[in-house]
Amino acid sequence: MRKATVLLGALLLPLLAGAEEIGEVSTVFKWLGPNDKVVIEAFDDPKVEGVTCYLSRAKTGGVKGGLGLAEDRSEAAIACRQVGPITIQGDLEDGEEVFKERTSLVFKSMQVVRFFDRKRNTLIYLVYSDRVIEGSPQNSVTAIPILPWPVR
Repeated sequence: MRKATVLLGALLLPLLAGAEEIGEVSTVFKWLGPNDKVVIEAFDDPKVEGVTCYLSRAKTGGVKGGLGLAEDRSEAAIACRQVGPITIQGDLEDGEEVFKERTSLVFKSMQVVRFFDRKRNTLIYLVYSDRVIEGSPQNSVTAIPILPWPVR
């Protein structure tokens, strides 16, 4: 029963991710199925109102990619920005997951975690890929100093 629950959770993970696709560009033409591409997605930090993160990542096309069976590459870039007054909801834990999306059928995912540098009053977001057996050291980081938001 536990294996079935884990498999179901892995298959539903993209539905829980909550990212909005902003755009995409094709990188490799495929005769069958969708092209390989770079996708740009946006998501809001669920615990920090006023912060939006933009994630660009590779998405594998072809027949396997079209069916959701291909494994996407580990490369990703992230840029988070203050888009309004920053309001922190509850306590922030260093390394807390704020976004996760599967990048293969079951074993690989891309996730974004948040850190709070209290000394510099700055939020730091890190995107990286992990895999059940072997992850990837490829990552990207962005930081947002918490500043007062102009009132209009």
